[in-house]
Amino acid sequence: MAAWNALFIIAGLLLIALVGEGYLRLANPFIESGTPYRFVDGVGLQNAPNAELRFANWHDNHFAVSHTNSQGFLDREPVSAERAAAGCHIAFIGDSFVEARQQPITDKFHVRLEKMAARELPHLSITTQAYGMDGTGQINQLPYYDEYARLLNPNLLVLIFYVNDFSDNSTALLSLYSGLDPDRIPFMSAQRDAYGNMKLRPPDAEYERFLLPRLPQPWHKNAWNRLVKVSYLAKWLSTKYMRDYGVGHPQLAAWAEMIAARPCCVSLLNDWQPVVWWMLDWQFGKEHMPPVFEDALEYTAFGIDQFKRRLDRDGVNLAILAATRIMGTRGDPQFDRLSAIADARGIPVISDYDYNIRQGHDAANGQWRNDLHWNATGHQWVAEALLEWLKENQDVCG
Repeated sequence: MAAWNALFIIAGLLLIALVGEGYLRLANPFIESGTPYRFVDGVGLQNAPNAELRFANWHDNHFAVSHTNSQGFLDREPVSAERAAAGCHIAFIGDSFVEARQQPITDKFHVRLEKMAARELPHLSITTQAYGMDGTGQINQLPYYDEYARLLNPNLLVLIFYVNDFSDNSTALLSLYSGLDPDRIPFMSAQRDAYGNMKLRPPDAEYERFLLPRLPQPWHKNAWNRLVKVSYLAKWLSTKYMRDYGVGHPQLAAWAEMIAARPCCVSLLNDWQPVVWWMLDWQFGKEHMPPVFEDALEYTAFGIDQFKRRLDRDGVNLAILAATRIMGTRGDPQFDRLSAIADARGIPVISDYDYNIRQGHDAANGQWRNDLHWNATGHQWVAEALLEWLKENQDVCG
């Protein structure tokens, strides 16, 4: 009798699983985010041109499909040089906040800005173009100006800055984030020479051969991870009830030991121990930081200097937008650290969070519930903040 009861229970569970799997397959368009990449000499790892990119956020039940342009960026095709020269052309460079896989291209902040400016600042004839790549900081993004944005001779370049850019500019922290070999970075990067001077280093096409080894996982976790990639029900269960906050101890600790053994990164573990990757960026919101995070500020300043040197040469104005409530506004440590770098170089910093406060917006309503990127409302508010700043600084358009 007990055997029959167990059999009925197992059969019932299998039936529920089959029904759940079928329902979720009908209700959701795809299971995984899909990103075809390419490596471009001198630029580094980049989205493939004219490719479909799928974004899946199971936490918010949000799925989006976008297409890259001929340059590999999630934006419209670039305007002609003649059209850009006929008015005020603005280039935006940044990471996933500029790439914005979560939104249709027509909903993105720079497209909204262009449309609003056509109504409210028609005499400036503003055009915009966005160059964004997930997981990059300002040093990594330098080729986006050199190889792409510069071709249209922009009047203004706006760097979109999020708190993890501090880490991405540091070879040690970028490697720790992603398990990259610090001497084999697939983006433009920087290291100090024997005299302590920072030097740019071109992207490494063979980076995949040198990824830091992962610790072996128990068989049941490997089996579950494989199931999550193919089963919609397993993906749903994993998302709703077994949320993984990313690489953690002991994997992160093992990578940290490997990276700290390199000449470039010997100070990585001084005065702190990594726990989980998303806590790395929290350090920039603290009053006192371990040495590697102070060093990341110097790398960030170096990256912004590289941009400013190029733009001064080409007669292009430069501004920085500090993105989201995480960056905050003056008085918040992470914002103050960025503004200290910018103020010393005469670069204006725009805070979309400050704009939201002045407008009485709840900044949390401008982001996805389980994803800190801007939703459609957030993109609108960013566009409004930029438009407000442009109205007060029309001279940046020459």
